[in-house]
Amino acid sequence: MRRRYLVCGLAFALGALPAAAVEGDAEAAKGKISMCIGCHGIDGYRTAFPTVYPVPKLGGQHPEYIMAALQVYKSGDRSHPTMQSIAGGLSEQDMADLAAYYGAMPAQSAAAPARVSGSPQRGKEKAEVCAACHGPDGNSPLSTFPRIGGQHPEYLLQALLDYKAGRRKDPIMAVQVEALSKQDMADLAAWFGAQQGLYTKR
Repeated sequence: MRRRYLVCGLAFALGALPAAAVEGDAEAAKGKISMCIGCHGIDGYRTAFPTVYPVPKLGGQHPEYIMAALQVYKSGDRSHPTMQSIAGGLSEQDMADLAAYYGAMPAQSAAAPARVSGSPQRGKEKAEVCAACHGPDGNSPLSTFPRIGGQHPEYLLQALLDYKAGRRKDPIMAVQVEALSKQDMADLAAWFGAQQGLYTKR
C-alpha cells in the first residue's frame, strides 16, 4: 500500500526543515523494520539510556507524524542518542515506508496500564486544553498532531518533562507545559494512557 505524505507544516512545527512529498510503501517497509521491532515491537520494552521508560507504541500513529519525528531525530532537534543514530541512516523514502507500515490503524486497542503517580480522573479535568489538538481521548483526527490515546503513561510523562526541560523542541508544546507541575503531567499521562488507541505493532 502506497501513500503520499506532505509533511511541511508538521515538520515546521517540530523544528525540522520542510520535506518534499514522498510516497510511503507499507509492504516495502517489511524489509526495513528490523531496526525498529527490536524495541518498538516488544510491548512494554524499556529504554535503558539516558532515562528508563517504555519505548512508545507506534501502531496506529499518524504516518505524517512518524515521518516528521524521524526527521527531527535525524536533525538532532530531539535528543535521544539511539533514535538519532537510527534516523541518521534513513533516507526520506525509508522514513515514508516505515511511517506507512506503522500508520495502518486497526480497531482500537486496549488501553495502557497506568504506572505513573497520576489520577486519570484528575487528568480528564485538566485535558481540555490538550483536546484542542490531540482530541478529547487522545486520538486526534488531524495528522498534524500525534495520537496519544493508549500510549504508555510513563512515556507520555517523560515526553512532557522533556518538553518542559527543552530536551524536546516544539513551540506549541513549550507554551503548553510551561505552567504544568509534575503532578499535572502525571495526571494527564494517566488519563490519555487509559484511553483506547495506539498499539504495539510487531
